[in-house]
Amino acid sequence: MDFKEKKGIIFDLDGTLLNTLTDLKNSLNDALEKNGLPQRTTEEVRRFVGNGIATLVQRAIPDGRDNPKFEAVLRDIRQIYAKRCRDTTAPYDGIPELLQKLQEKGYRLAVVSNKPDAQVKKLCGDFFGGCISAAIGQQDGVPLKPAAAPLIAAMRMLGTGRNDTVYVGDSDVDVLTAQNAGIPCISVLWGFRDYDFLLANGARHFAHSPAEMVQMF
Repeated sequence: MDFKEKKGIIFDLDGTLLNTLTDLKNSLNDALEKNGLPQRTTEEVRRFVGNGIATLVQRAIPDGRDNPKFEAVLRDIRQIYAKRCRDTTAPYDGIPELLQKLQEKGYRLAVVSNKPDAQVKKLCGDFFGGCISAAIGQQDGVPLKPAAAPLIAAMRMLGTGRNDTVYVGDSDVDVLTAQNAGIPCISVLWGFRDYDFLLANGARHFAHSPAEMVQMF
């Protein structure tokens, strides 16, 4: 597929632009400890993320949403992560340069994430400055990815449509989100999922590094 003719590029955030895994794991484990529940490893949290903070908690605690402590853990991790979402989080190597070069080439750039909207906007503003034209996170009343609604909202904000927009992400959720929105997906291989997993979940276009992605556009 020729991506050079696209006008808009929408990115996932966690595992795609930013390595957020350590801050997510530490915030989760603090919330679990506060509620007397077992800790989770980095690799477990890597598998649990992608569908929003509530699903992360559901996957991390025994019996998921049926656990009587579910709401307490969810409340606590939201409060903890809001304070420490930048403790160790940083862009992957080459990401700032990638965004700058894409912007210089004339592409309109956006971010769509299942992370809370305020944190998405803060992190994009802190790390990517004026490169990102629209940043959309989880909002009350708006379905999370893999629903197409957030991507459709981002395309509307960018002034692009299905025929000239591509989505970039690191997970099976991102592949399905792009499919639901009717746009192609580029799966990055520096994030939270590996090639074999992504291929088995429908990924067809891959980028091994930010430098390689520059050459795709």
